[in-house]
Amino acid sequence: MPLTPLLPTLCVGAFLAVLIPLEAMTAVAPGDERTKAAEKNNVKIRSLDQEDVRALKQGSGANFADAAELNGVPGPASLLELKDRIPLDAEQVKELQALDQRTTEEAQKEGRSYLAQEAKLEEEFRSGNINDGLLQTALGYIEESRRKLRYIHLSAHLQTLNILRPEQIDRYQELHSRMQSAAGPCSSLPGQSAGAMPATLTRLTVLPQKVAYTIDTAAVAPLQMACN
Repeated sequence: MPLTPLLPTLCVGAFLAVLIPLEAMTAVAPGDERTKAAEKNNVKIRSLDQEDVRALKQGSGANFADAAELNGVPGPASLLELKDRIPLDAEQVKELQALDQRTTEEAQKEGRSYLAQEAKLEEEFRSGNINDGLLQTALGYIEESRRKLRYIHLSAHLQTLNILRPEQIDRYQELHSRMQSAAGPCSSLPGQSAGAMPATLTRLTVLPQKVAYTIDTAAVAPLQMACN
């Protein structure tokens, strides 16, 4: 059969094949009206811990920079907290303050986008409008935003290596390790401090992956009683 009579059908099919993914992408694209509305109206996201939400809005590192922090590469905020004990000179402090401010501003902006995308995903499920195409596209945008957040924070850690001298990094690692050992697990629980922790509890290792980032209230409550 000649292809000429089939050309209109083939063209329509090709058009629809392109149109459907584009519609899915447009429905969840960053910066669209629903994203802006979710961001502006501060929609509560049920799937995220409120501490995580607060950290994202504030632009704090949360767990995004752990790959650097846990392997001896400090971030600007941590270094500034210990500036007198490392010690840092005036020029280094100035550079780290500028880096910390830039990082916070960029992380706040991307954090708002990330939260808006999560809020939209929940709204799609609540409204019943979700389908497999929308889900895949929405998750793609969410993971891309999360990648950007990790880059923002990890990049800040990487840049500190150009500001510090090797002996200062060694000194930071020494101080950081000493502070972690002195604090113990109870100091990481809500409302606790290192001074309030009984010596008999220094051997506890309580959900370290939760303590640092999100708090499971049901799991932590008995531990708070033990630490008091």
